[in-house]
Amino acid sequence: MSSSFFRKILHPTDFSLGDKGAYAHALRMGLAGQSEISLLHVAKDRDSVHWSDFPHIRDLLTQWQFIPENAPREMVEATGMYIKKALRSGKNPVKEIAAYLDIHPCDLVVLATHQRDGLARWLQHSKSEAIARKSETMTLFVPRQVRGFVSVETGCIHLQNILVPVTHQPNPNRAVQAATAMADLFSVAELRMEFLYVGNESDAPGVRLPNRDGWVIEQSSWEGNVVEHILDTSETQNTDLIVMATEGNHGFVDAFRGSTTEQVIKHAKCPVLAVPA
Repeated sequence: MSSSFFRKILHPTDFSLGDKGAYAHALRMGLAGQSEISLLHVAKDRDSVHWSDFPHIRDLLTQWQFIPENAPREMVEATGMYIKKALRSGKNPVKEIAAYLDIHPCDLVVLATHQRDGLARWLQHSKSEAIARKSETMTLFVPRQVRGFVSVETGCIHLQNILVPVTHQPNPNRAVQAATAMADLFSVAELRMEFLYVGNESDAPGVRLPNRDGWVIEQSSWEGNVVEHILDTSETQNTDLIVMATEGNHGFVDAFRGSTTEQVIKHAKCPVLAVPA
């Protein structure tokens, strides 16, 4: 099912085993949306990397039984995906990612994160203000240590509970649209989507709620620490995906700046989709 939210997907990869979860999410979304997927690697020495070092797409599609073993390249193209591989050289991966996005804008960035250290080590030492001015891209953060909503082994989707924290600023409606588009992308028939406001219930922002047969929509309000309530609710409800609006001029680097989003990403037991408002 095609979605204007996910037509072009960028996955920066470091070729590590820990990157497999994020790569699986990017590839599975690309299959569902017949999207263009760009795999980007940043190396200090360009000559040290060979194109064969990139993830082998046909191997995973075979494992997921989307194509038969030893299938020709044409069968990958027949899935409707368009795969590109890109290589950039530089000492600062985040700067290079932002530069790539300047030239090749996309709808979604899919990143693996190290929760133990906050975010991936190779993304930590960045000039976040400079990069934030360049990128306003929706980003899916897939923690390396937790289960995602895409099975690496089978490609199966487990997306039954989505949590959308809402607040007045930034406006949450873009995040609501993205959460709805994600469920629609995989044709999820039965879904529970909760809109959580941390504050007095009477002050909760108005939200344009999705309307789908088989979906259960709930709204809840709690007073107290925002991050604690988001994390507690996500664990109690066995949330598969948290979708959060971020300040529009921060983009994916908003999560590197000690924000509410960063704190949720650091501790969440599921992927987090950060959506510029």
